[in-house]
Amino acid sequence: MRQVLMGAAVLAAVWGGAGAAGAAGTAGAEQPAKGKPAMHKSDYGKLPDGTAIEQYTLTNGKGVTMKVITLGGIITELHVPDKQGKAADVVLGCPDLKTYLAGHPFFGAITGRYANRIAGASFTLDGKEYKLFANDSANSLHGGKKGFDKVVWKAAPQPAENGVALRLTYRSPDGEEGYPGNLDSAVTYTLTDKNELRIDYEAMTDKATPINLTNHTYFNLGGHDSGTILDHELMMAADKYTPVNEQLIPTGEIAPVKGTPLDFVQPARIGSRVTEIKAKPQGYDHNFVLNSGGKKLALGARLRDPRSGRVMEMFTDQPGVQFYTGNFLDGKQAGKGGVNYAQHTGLCLETQHFPDSPHHANFPSAVLKPGETYKTTTVYRFGAE
Repeated sequence: MRQVLMGAAVLAAVWGGAGAAGAAGTAGAEQPAKGKPAMHKSDYGKLPDGTAIEQYTLTNGKGVTMKVITLGGIITELHVPDKQGKAADVVLGCPDLKTYLAGHPFFGAITGRYANRIAGASFTLDGKEYKLFANDSANSLHGGKKGFDKVVWKAAPQPAENGVALRLTYRSPDGEEGYPGNLDSAVTYTLTDKNELRIDYEAMTDKATPINLTNHTYFNLGGHDSGTILDHELMMAADKYTPVNEQLIPTGEIAPVKGTPLDFVQPARIGSRVTEIKAKPQGYDHNFVLNSGGKKLALGARLRDPRSGRVMEMFTDQPGVQFYTGNFLDGKQAGKGGVNYAQHTGLCLETQHFPDSPHHANFPSAVLKPGETYKTTTVYRFGAE
């Protein structure tokens, strides 16, 4: 198992010079320079126990740049061009390691073992009850007290045919956060020359365990410091969703979006019906049931910012996606460049199995068994029009 997930070769060819780190600038910068895909490693600081955190800067052949740190596999920056060819950083994030360690709303992080919520912070599997840490009222959210967003991942560059790739690995020991089984996980970020961020997830276990990995990046196609995302236009390839109770736990029903403010089958401005959502704080935080059924890599959503012209298409082989509009951002969270992020300044499209699946037999099973390999892929493709 360890060889399968951790033994891939490292190619020196993907390493670039130090200049690759700054190939794409912030909002208002000119179009990034084109060249060969490159990767640059640098220090990002140390944890209180002395553990070093690394930062990797990935640059594709068109000059699009992404930065990733080994703490939580966090995507800290992603610079893509608008319709005028000007680059901006389109993901929310903290200014430094100290701020990430002080606490943040899962900016850019890998979330697991189980992304989203498990009701009552417990589940029963093969006749045995497992207790989890309750970090969201009485429920468990995004892996518990110390989920995958807070662990240090091992990183290694990987070969990529059309771009540059970084593979992150982590072994979650049996019993960590209450989950059964030693779980070997690998997440590979590939920045392709088609301006795609491809995320490949893999995992194997020695005991049956629920698993639901995703990435919690907050996107703002106008730039992380450009204000609200309520004017973004969204299309979701989902005719149904999973209704929730007041604690955002699914009721078990799978309901049509037609006639509700969750109907994005045709492109709609995100803010056009947000006031119809009866939730506090107000906004979208819902699991959409994708029409593809999670059976193949298919278009799940299309997001467009009319002002910049940037477009992001999301493809996945997962059955669901959590659409979240940064409802809990309150203007107190320190962001990059001295910006404080207010409500609705970023949105997430978290591909996933459905929330609380261990308690709903009618939902797709999220249980991984020994001898099986968990594999799933999500692609965020960027363009402009």
